[in-house]
Amino acid sequence: MSHLPKLFALSFMLVCCTTSKLEVIADLPHNLNEVSAIETTTQSELLWVIEDSGNKNNLYGLDGLGNIIKNIDLKPYGNVDWEDLTSDKEGNIYIGDFGNNSKKRKEFTILKVKAPHKIENNPEIGSIQFRLPKDMKSQDFEAFFLSDGLFYIFSKAYGKCYLITVPNSPGKHTATLKKEFKLDSKRNRITSADISDDGQTVVLLNHDKVWKLTDYIDDNFFDGERKQLKFHHLSQKEGVCFKSKNQLLITDERGRSRDSNIYLFNMDTN
Repeated sequence: MSHLPKLFALSFMLVCCTTSKLEVIADLPHNLNEVSAIETTTQSELLWVIEDSGNKNNLYGLDGLGNIIKNIDLKPYGNVDWEDLTSDKEGNIYIGDFGNNSKKRKEFTILKVKAPHKIENNPEIGSIQFRLPKDMKSQDFEAFFLSDGLFYIFSKAYGKCYLITVPNSPGKHTATLKKEFKLDSKRNRITSADISDDGQTVVLLNHDKVWKLTDYIDDNFFDGERKQLKFHHLSQKEGVCFKSKNQLLITDERGRSRDSNIYLFNMDTN
């Protein structure tokens, strides 16, 4: 989730909070009802999006104006609850089918779509399945990214949250509990996540802000500096990815009186 598309020419004791504006750069297609993620890859200028549960099991590639350029049907894999996207350096896309609003799911899936920018007819799809550790209750997950061969997956909760890891290898796995944490904020449920190309910055998306995590060592993301970057905007934001080291692309879902959009957010102005 951390690659620059060419198309666009913590310490827990130290928490900062600033505000900034979102810039609308494109409308999302009206036939996409609930876009739940956005991603870019090293091999394509397209912006990749999906929808969550109750919608089609398709992967869409959009241009910078929000037009659908590629529409990839991923049957026979169903869309139980697709929630986030990430990618690797080869340009493969991974779909996190781990949404769990009822908290009754026992098995979760990550789909690997090989080189979606090259697909014309039959997509090559792999499956990575995982269960939670035996002593961990079922959780709702909506956010993840890939780093150094591991998927880092964040639970969505108002209070105590969990960070688990799953290896990026085919087959069935038992996730490892990496960290329990709590975000002290009025709106703190994580809906999407990403890590920068250089691995030095992690962002966690909420409906009215991103949490920016920096100055950590290795993958101890919550042991460095944590900063809230608030938007002058409240909507159901569901997708985030890095456009550049200091710029994010963000998507939200359509509301009763507003369209869904792709936004540009500059972190370096905060």
